[in-house]
Amino acid sequence: MPAVEKISIALPPEMVKQLRKAVDGGEYASSSEVVREALRDWGRKRMAQKQGLKELRKLWQQALEDHAPGVDGEDVLARLEQKYQRRADASS
Repeated sequence: MPAVEKISIALPPEMVKQLRKAVDGGEYASSSEVVREALRDWGRKRMAQKQGLKELRKLWQQALEDHAPGVDGEDVLARLEQKYQRRADASS
């Protein structure tokens, strides 16, 4: 195992209870193992969020550069209203 650094953290009682329950139940060998897994998951989540933001920015830029005529929002809402009204009438 690579070099490790020991730190101290403060957790709310409920989190401590969950952590101890996982270790006492045999899911993890130690509290440190629980925290390491949580940090790995947190890192993956952050990376996914950053990737999602990058993709969203790309799509937004493409939309800004697209000069094709858009769809009128009122027309879309009217079509949706008609669609769901037909469904409601059919189920009556």
